[in-house]
Amino acid sequence: MTTRCPFSDPQDLVSRVSKIRGQGPSKRIAALEKHIEVTLLVRTSRGSRLSLDGQVFLPHAKKILAAIEQAEQSVRPGSRPLRVDVLNRRISPAQAVYRFYRSHPETDLDAVTLSKENAAQATQAVLEGTIDASFRALPADQVPAGISTERLLDAPLELLVGPGHPLADAPWVRPADLAGHRIWIPGIRPGTEWAAFYQALSEAFGLSIDALGPNFGDEALMDALADSASLATLVGNGDRYLWPQTHDLRRIPLHDPTPVYPHVLLFRSGDQHPVLTALRDHLRTTAPRATHDVWAPDWVDR
Repeated sequence: MTTRCPFSDPQDLVSRVSKIRGQGPSKRIAALEKHIEVTLLVRTSRGSRLSLDGQVFLPHAKKILAAIEQAEQSVRPGSRPLRVDVLNRRISPAQAVYRFYRSHPETDLDAVTLSKENAAQATQAVLEGTIDASFRALPADQVPAGISTERLLDAPLELLVGPGHPLADAPWVRPADLAGHRIWIPGIRPGTEWAAFYQALSEAFGLSIDALGPNFGDEALMDALADSASLATLVGNGDRYLWPQTHDLRRIPLHDPTPVYPHVLLFRSGDQHPVLTALRDHLRTTAPRATHDVWAPDWVDR
């Protein structure tokens, strides 16, 4: 009994492969037979049928086609998780993306932290497709071709102090009131966008921001604040830090004006990933409206 190809035409398999390679079925099958040095189809005046070698070859060819289809499906918009760089899981972008996920639990996304990369390196990762988007404070003149930006998340800064600090009981303070106080932010690395941000903040309000000393982590910083009557640091009002209740640390809003850290969402121009579109819509509609004048560096992309 003659074994027939399970496709409607024995050359259907070759036709599907030819769409990938851009060749006609006859040329493609002839090239394939020449390459493997066997006859896959027995050709007669009434049509074609698989040879014995063709019958052995067919299951492997079907696996290849299935793998190709899976590969194509994996890169279609919405067929894979959206990969978003949130920089640090404690700060505002991570919290905003988490709130988005909570309100869209069916969403398929990955939150990653490129904490050792500066804005330029994170932007390159977006261009190369390692990630789909990143939250960064990127200077407007450093946005490369192929990258779109949208300023979607301004994080107001707050002063964080221990109970013995002179400003511990203030309901709010002006940035200018911090002149003369020691503000310690360990771990600021030269060449990063946050280093540029704090430099601009210092110059705008005459502040002394100290980045000296090793960064032993958030817990060590909280311990130091609790034990000091002079040390302070700055955090975003949406950042999530934990400390023992006995530390009695105080978060004090800054107003007149309110300094904000401008998290700009970077993504590839023309990216049609549906989760990216939904995330941008969510951030536009849920972003809190500032009730006071705000300050941000004039170099940040708008």
